[in-house]
Amino acid sequence: APVLGRGGGTSLGGQTCNVAVVIDFSKYMNRLLDFDATRKLARVQPGLVGMHFRNATAEQALTWAPDPATFEYCTLGGMIVNNSCGVHSTMLGMEGRSSDSVEELEILTYRGERLRVGRDGEGLTPDLREELVSLRDRYGDFVRERYPKIPRRVSGYNLDDLLPEKGFHVARALAGTEGTCVLVLEAVVRLVDWPSSRALVVLGYPDQFQAADHVMEILEHRPLGLEAVDSTVTENLKKLRFNLDAFALYPEGGAWLLAEFGGATTDEAVERARGLIDDVRRQTRAPTMKLFSDYAEQKQIWLVRESSIGVSRVPPDLETWSCWEDAAVAPERLGAYLRDFKKLLDHHGYYCVFFGHYGQGCVHSRITFDLKSAEGVRGFRAFMEDASDLVLSYGGSLSGEHGDGQSHAELLPKMFGQELVGAFREFKSIWDPDFKLNPHKIVDPYPLDSNLRLGAAYRPRPVQTHFRFPRDGGSFAAATERCFGVGKCRRTEGGTMCPSFMVTREEMHTTRGRAHLLFELLNGEAIGKNGWRDPHVKEALDLCLACKGCKGDCPVSVDVATYKAEFLSHYYAGRLRPPSAYALGLFHRWARLASRAPRVANAVVGSAPLAGGIKRLAGLSGERPLPTFARETLQRWFERRGPREGGDPRVLLWPDTFTNYLRPEPGKAAVEVLEAAGYRVELPRKRLCCGRPLYDYGMLDRAERQLREILDALREPIAAGVPVVGLEPSCVAVFRDELVNLFPDDPAATRLSAQTFFLAEFLEREGYEPPKLEHTAIVHGHCHHKSLLKMTDVEQLLARVGLDFETLDSGCCGLAGSF
Repeated sequence: APVLGRGGGTSLGGQTCNVAVVIDFSKYMNRLLDFDATRKLARVQPGLVGMHFRNATAEQALTWAPDPATFEYCTLGGMIVNNSCGVHSTMLGMEGRSSDSVEELEILTYRGERLRVGRDGEGLTPDLREELVSLRDRYGDFVRERYPKIPRRVSGYNLDDLLPEKGFHVARALAGTEGTCVLVLEAVVRLVDWPSSRALVVLGYPDQFQAADHVMEILEHRPLGLEAVDSTVTENLKKLRFNLDAFALYPEGGAWLLAEFGGATTDEAVERARGLIDDVRRQTRAPTMKLFSDYAEQKQIWLVRESSIGVSRVPPDLETWSCWEDAAVAPERLGAYLRDFKKLLDHHGYYCVFFGHYGQGCVHSRITFDLKSAEGVRGFRAFMEDASDLVLSYGGSLSGEHGDGQSHAELLPKMFGQELVGAFREFKSIWDPDFKLNPHKIVDPYPLDSNLRLGAAYRPRPVQTHFRFPRDGGSFAAATERCFGVGKCRRTEGGTMCPSFMVTREEMHTTRGRAHLLFELLNGEAIGKNGWRDPHVKEALDLCLACKGCKGDCPVSVDVATYKAEFLSHYYAGRLRPPSAYALGLFHRWARLASRAPRVANAVVGSAPLAGGIKRLAGLSGERPLPTFARETLQRWFERRGPREGGDPRVLLWPDTFTNYLRPEPGKAAVEVLEAAGYRVELPRKRLCCGRPLYDYGMLDRAERQLREILDALREPIAAGVPVVGLEPSCVAVFRDELVNLFPDDPAATRLSAQTFFLAEFLEREGYEPPKLEHTAIVHGHCHHKSLLKMTDVEQLLARVGLDFETLDSGCCGLAGSF
């Protein structure tokens, strides 16, 4: 069987897609084995995540330099075999590829030979040495003549590292082979100094062409990194309402260069940055400029650049693809190349999102290829042929960072000539004579327009769904297409998504894995042949906490909680659900029943034998205590107390099931706060429930009925525009999100969604001035709150209260879904 080694699975050229046994190195082989700060060397396993590596070496002021945008979750092994670069790879030298950091590799061949190879042919068997020397001697002149002399050449194999003048460095020659020659088991890599202080200069230009024209003069000041973002990225930020606070820090312009400087102190870094600013100001048409020395602000600035990958798609309005993704030219020719590239895009009728490593002449481009029709695929191929001709006419490389994979490999003869392509085939056969390691990548490649995820034959099965998916053109299949594999859901530190992956480290428990399984189900592929009853999809969704963290954290707002609810509604159609679904999904019904005799209900749940029997019957964990019920519900308390006298303004406080029946105290406090703010508080007279627990078990028929009941019961306050304020984020989220997804054409649903607020959000909107309270606090945002809003309103309100607080940015609180 063919074998394919994989790290984070974030490769953009198709390197980690094949018909093969896929070995995921990230779950187990992910350790830093040895670290010698004096010699600036480290021995690592291939599954070690880049950011984890940086965190482990940061105290010694050292780092692994290549850091692509996926650095938080991609792995060292993946970066080495794809020869990745990144913002700070210039710290390694002019080329700054992962291979330039590699000193030794421990490798495993398909036939089971285990070797440790390095410089001067170290570690080779006599036979291997003889074959590689022969290959080098026969093709050395072709390599010297035809390899582009530019900072970023990642295409092809690194046969130049076999040359005598390069030290016959076999480890570096194997870097960048995309898993087609050997599997990497360990690597000894070189580290670079990591300045403790930074300063960042952002330069604004009218357009990306003029920005590119000025790259060389900025490079004279030797920045740590020089990146570019243009208006195609920032316009998408606005459409998605993603990282707008970060973009607000940017100076005026239509394209921006980000020049970062380092130093032992902030003053030293700022001094270097000011040297650039003083130089640029003397220009006739100086760009707009801002200098940032504050770390928090710098992080926000970089957030926009890091978001470029995610916001290159704005479903369903803008579908771009990464097939022609990272071409590179000499930096001094970048402006001219970009102008010609834009003409080529216009000729083919494509729109493109631009960003990239302009300091090294590497351009990232996401293009609106039509990959769903035969005509569109033909147009895609024609563009790829023309684009490759263009970049090669500039002496450039098909790939300047992400490798060839399947996207570019078919075009390599244009770049290197048939002789060197034959040398690539010989090089692979020396290591992998059976051609079983990641076959048909780089050597004997698949055609670039084959094996497309979509393609001319893409016809997802039409399905009737409860959710209407208005943001995806009414199509569940289109919703699953949102995910394009960027892999941000594979983070293990910070953010909310995806809690189950953080624990299991299994791909099927990522947001990406679940979305792809559902995509395959609707496309009728092997996984989806059982339709809605597919056990593989069910298994992957079982550990989804329905926290909706993906909707807030994912750059394209993949919403697995909603997809899971839709899937389960069909999976269980016509058959019984597990007992826990009825125990928790229908909790509103049991809570209302218990509220009629709360003392009796509490006596039952407080009795160990009776509670144990209930838990066994309901399918709940024996260790989990059952909740106790309030002696008086919030609604009864409010009816007994009576509303505050007075007229408008009115506000409707939503008595969610949990506040109403279990803990009325926060509800009572909310009534007092809203009244103190000058509002006449009302509660619904009828006992209503938004049905939040129903979604976790796919009980969508019942959920729709309950929402219809709410729309009928609240017809007057909805029509009058009365604000609805909620305390439980899960329930507010139903009105803000699920309601309009189920009833997108109902004006009452649209109005209720628009006039429903979280308490802090409402008070901030109304300019409420709270009383002061000197205290310390830790704030943990609820997942559903963060999926719809940031925590900004909460933080601003607590700051005005006078609290000394810290907002946590890690993990899931566990209060969403049945978990």
